[in-house]
Amino acid sequence: MKIITIIVPVFNESEVIPDFALAVKNALGILREGYHFQYLFIDDGSTDDTVEKLVDSFHDEEIKIIRLSRNFGKEAALSAGIDNANGDATVIMDVDLQDPPGIISEFLKEWKFGYQVVYGVRGLRKEDSLTKRVSAGLFYRIFNAMSGIPIPEHAGDFRLLDKSVIIALRGLPERTRFTKGLYVWAGFKAKSVAYERPSRKRGKTKWNYWRLWNLALDGILSFSHKPLRVFTYVGAMISIMSFVYGVNTVVKAVVFGIETKGYASLMVAITFLGGLQLLFLGVIGEYIGRIFVEAKSRPRYLIMEKIESGEK
Repeated sequence: MKIITIIVPVFNESEVIPDFALAVKNALGILREGYHFQYLFIDDGSTDDTVEKLVDSFHDEEIKIIRLSRNFGKEAALSAGIDNANGDATVIMDVDLQDPPGIISEFLKEWKFGYQVVYGVRGLRKEDSLTKRVSAGLFYRIFNAMSGIPIPEHAGDFRLLDKSVIIALRGLPERTRFTKGLYVWAGFKAKSVAYERPSRKRGKTKWNYWRLWNLALDGILSFSHKPLRVFTYVGAMISIMSFVYGVNTVVKAVVFGIETKGYASLMVAITFLGGLQLLFLGVIGEYIGRIFVEAKSRPRYLIMEKIESGEK
């Protein structure tokens, strides 16, 4: 019998947990023959009764709850789940039911065919606003253009990972993590499964536009140094243009004499180049900040408590 670990990060999700428990049990109940499912919940510093709801809703299942000492963020919670998963395969999904539990059976079919990574690809994303759909499309295009390892568009964390992939991911030590990129970087034989992503029925998403922007920035800067190279080329082009303009100014001064006009254009040039320099320094600072975080070598998360209950 194959053991399948279901990793679910949670943060203040008590409202949706009973619905999630009912949906996932119904979906996995028909797969009991040949598989043993164990649930691994990562409580990322919840301040409501999320843990109590988990224990009550999954009292008849094998369940393990890892409570982190505070809210470290979803990427750290996923790392905690990956570090503690011990199944033959691991399924990562969200608790908000936007990752349909019924798709897990499709993941398992592809896994039986030999695929070590089976990931879900969202369909039309009707539940997302126009702004979010456009920004998501731009992110994938920019990331794939800059990084050497393009990630599949509209593929989230909802996926199945073979034990060999889990072991490989545990060996990646970085602390500023973009897990969707790490899945692809690790390689292995992968297959996509398309599905329609339903809208969240209860609770509120923890992902606002600011957090999504920071995640996108982490992703691009963690997997590419091309922003530094681009600014090197931009700096070189501006230097060449400045040299040409300087030669032109000298020639005009020698031939036609020196004029006192040009205050407005001079101020525009100064402010433009000053802003450009600050932008360059900001990008360099982002990379240095990540070096600083890695150099401190602090753990990605701290565990406050482990709770195990249910059937073994």
